[in-house]
Amino acid sequence: MIDKGRVTVPTDVDVIDATIDIINRWKADAIRDCDGTDMPDELRNMDIKQYATYYTTRKDNKWAKANPDEIQQMYLMSDFTTAKSSELKICIMKHFYTDQLKPNTIDDIHRWWEVIDRTTDTVIKDWDYDEETREVTIHNAIPYHAYTVSFLAFVIWDPVHMYNSLTNEWEGEEHQMTYDVRQPKTQKYVLDKFRRFCEERTDVNVVRFTTFFHQFTLQFDEKAREKYVDWFGYSASVSPYILKQFEEEVGYPFRPEYIINKGFNNSTFCVPTKEYMDFMDFQQREVCKLAKKFVDICHEYGKEAMMFLGDHWIGTEPYGKYFSSIGLDAVVGSVGSGTTLRLISDIQGVKYTEGRFLPYFFPDTFYEGGDPLQEAKINWVTARRAILRSPVDRIGYGGYLKLALKFPEFIDYIEKVCDEFRELYSHINQQEPYTHMTVGVLNSWGELRRWGTHLVHHAIWYKQIYSYTGVMEALSGFPFHVRFISFDDIRKDPDTLNDVDVLINVGSAYTSFSGGEEFDETIVSTLRRYVDQGGGFIGVGEPTACAKNGKFFTLYDVLGVDEELGFTLHTDKYNWETHDHFIVEQLEHEDWGECINNVYALPETTVIRDKDLHVNLACNEYGKGRSVYINGLPFSFENTRLLYRAIYYAAHKEADMKKWYSENYNLDVNVYPSTHSFCVVNNTYEPQQSTIYKGDGTSIDVNVPACGIQWFDMD
Repeated sequence: MIDKGRVTVPTDVDVIDATIDIINRWKADAIRDCDGTDMPDELRNMDIKQYATYYTTRKDNKWAKANPDEIQQMYLMSDFTTAKSSELKICIMKHFYTDQLKPNTIDDIHRWWEVIDRTTDTVIKDWDYDEETREVTIHNAIPYHAYTVSFLAFVIWDPVHMYNSLTNEWEGEEHQMTYDVRQPKTQKYVLDKFRRFCEERTDVNVVRFTTFFHQFTLQFDEKAREKYVDWFGYSASVSPYILKQFEEEVGYPFRPEYIINKGFNNSTFCVPTKEYMDFMDFQQREVCKLAKKFVDICHEYGKEAMMFLGDHWIGTEPYGKYFSSIGLDAVVGSVGSGTTLRLISDIQGVKYTEGRFLPYFFPDTFYEGGDPLQEAKINWVTARRAILRSPVDRIGYGGYLKLALKFPEFIDYIEKVCDEFRELYSHINQQEPYTHMTVGVLNSWGELRRWGTHLVHHAIWYKQIYSYTGVMEALSGFPFHVRFISFDDIRKDPDTLNDVDVLINVGSAYTSFSGGEEFDETIVSTLRRYVDQGGGFIGVGEPTACAKNGKFFTLYDVLGVDEELGFTLHTDKYNWETHDHFIVEQLEHEDWGECINNVYALPETTVIRDKDLHVNLACNEYGKGRSVYINGLPFSFENTRLLYRAIYYAAHKEADMKKWYSENYNLDVNVYPSTHSFCVVNNTYEPQQSTIYKGDGTSIDVNVPACGIQWFDMD
């Protein structure tokens, strides 16, 4: 049993003794600095692993100011502005934060900017720009047409440094500028500088790159509030230097619209265009190639290279085809849920992974009257479900330790978390948990966005998506093998579904997660055949939705439901009688989230739950297969059980469900055949009791304390 180590704690120059105390209490084996903190000289020679946070793109304003043409850039789009005469002026920086962003007029603006008539979707050439007023004047505009300007802007204040500075109210802090390491002059300078760092910092064991070269899309408005954020966004990975290389490779001219995409900035919710996928692939290859140079220097000096999965991580794509070529030793990322835990722990091609747990030690949580203890409890118990399926190898925390020290109950609780993590890791490290079946998640991204579906800004709650993230959160802790399958995967090889017991399509209409225009003839026919021949299909929200050929849900016949758009109101619908069903045998409190209204059942469909003439839950037989429709599924343990039963039903495996199974849905059962053991986990803050069914059908009764775990021999 592991009784110490596998924990990283943050430190600073004003908490030296306290750091040593925390190291001893949490039995930590590594310390780290953070943005805004420094590693104390007194701790650099401790017999403990030393992490050094390293920024390749900032913290050197002298260089940035001396090379203004090599500051990083971002594509922005002005507000939609309606012309009322033949001349229209658009203030391009309106509603942007001018301390963060500055229009790039160094490069040819008529080459790299784009003015579009959004009413006709045509590119406008007759315009000019006034640098003093920051206005584009469009000549010969068509009255009452709307226009936008897409333009390049320099990132003159790094978005992460800006966020940290504003959150912590840093006074007198110089705004850190972000320089472009992809450009040859800056690249040579930064590589040489990093080599000197490795030579000088002999105390450092692990270089924690935060991160490499391109920040995810993060824009602020004129009041210094977040204006636009996409944790997967590539809008800030652009420059004329990069775009010229891209053009040479793909053989067609670049357009700003390939990034801007009507103002959606090609968010991860958009079905990706061919041009955007080409750009992403190009960026991934080039980013990974350059990142390898930094990693090789680390290894040359006997240091480990760790990448933070966040901030300037764009282009590394841990589930992309180039990632393993970087040669990293480790990846660390923020854990805000079970899905974000799996986003880190499932990464292949590194020696170990580390989860930075929440809350982060910042004053937005650690303030008088705040409750960091409650956040820590929720964070740990939620992530633990996923750890038991696919563990990270280490855990840690970040921020200002001095803030956390003001909350002794929090410090006590984290001590218990560290001990419990080591106990779990002792049992499950390198063990393959028992898997009941294979479940596929179908969307536009496939494995590239493994566990990254419906994510705006890293586990942040949004009204429009919580009804869908509950599905992913449930899956993160289920005893199933989960595959993420793209529509292109099916087009290339329809047999890719052969080993999938149940396929899930979840999301709002026309998004990349439900599919929208992806549902062409090939996809529709292949999925119909898959279910007809015995496969299971579960749709959540507006699955397969794309209005065409008289239907909204393109797999209406498979799902047994469709959504009324108003065109078929004249056709009466009579199938509203609800029925008891295997799927809802344990359902007491219905919660379908943000309801999709006007979903109705086809005549032969079994309606299980409905409300106010819209279907919340239904199932359908289709050939040898089955489908289940669910209106929405916010995360709760009761809804988790609902989905579990739905999967077994869709797979025709109801008779097998009570194997390694808890009657009480507040308890999970995980089995590890290689160690001949299994555990029962209480996911609540109350004691729970239950009957547990083992693999041979025999049962035992258990009483598990609040948040407790009990281990048993499989016999």
